[in-house]
Amino acid sequence: MGTLYLVPTPIGNLEDITLRGLRILREVALIAAEDTRTSHILLQHYAIKTPLTSYHEHNKLTKLDAILGTLATGDVALISDAGTPAISDPGYELVKTVIAAGYRVEALPGANAMLPALTASGLPTDSFLFLGFFPRKHNQQTALLADIANMRHTLIWYESPNRLIDTLTVIHDQLGNRQICVAREISKKFEEFIRGNITDVIAHFGEYAPRGEVVIVVHGAVDAPIERWTETQLRDEIHKRRIAGDPLKTIARDLALISGWDRREIYDLGND
Repeated sequence: MGTLYLVPTPIGNLEDITLRGLRILREVALIAAEDTRTSHILLQHYAIKTPLTSYHEHNKLTKLDAILGTLATGDVALISDAGTPAISDPGYELVKTVIAAGYRVEALPGANAMLPALTASGLPTDSFLFLGFFPRKHNQQTALLADIANMRHTLIWYESPNRLIDTLTVIHDQLGNRQICVAREISKKFEEFIRGNITDVIAHFGEYAPRGEVVIVVHGAVDAPIERWTETQLRDEIHKRRIAGDPLKTIARDLALISGWDRREIYDLGND
């Protein structure tokens, strides 16, 4: 029975791959790649001639049987476009299926964008929460940020450059003007780390449009979790704010930061 190897590939600099990773890519019977065109550049650079097949979000179901068939007689390597496979890509579903089928899975350490961004950010590294790609829908963004607002972990997201300023604005509105680091083009020629509070970083990218894939690193909550208000206290404050003419959406956002209640709970109470 074969082994599925998870082989990290460079996120920019082609030298950022291990000797063991190169050996495995040469020795396996098949390489499953997220994008064969991108992976071909790496394989050609290192003169690796192992058969290559695509495995991505849009063909993952049709490719499973073929990959399992190869594992019955030989080894398979899974690689992503860049970085460690199965992190924020469909690779985890293949891993789950291969394990269920009784095959061995072996993950190699190696390149990724998240850890270099964190370690070079200047923000706390002892406890962190990686959240993948930042949600695209506004209601999902606000719900997520409300859930993690009081967490003391350093927060990490992947984001695209064209959404960066909007994303930072949402984070600022929900979490306050925290210290952050935006890392882009990690390990490439124009690698850049922009550090400061969110307002300053937004101003920077308003003047210098970001390019390349981005990692956002955000300082965790500094204060200890706040004591939860009683329902009576909360209703009284909502009532005062409504009399003052404040929109319920604004009330829910503001009180979620100081009451220990989730903004959705506050909104529901305000609609009672």
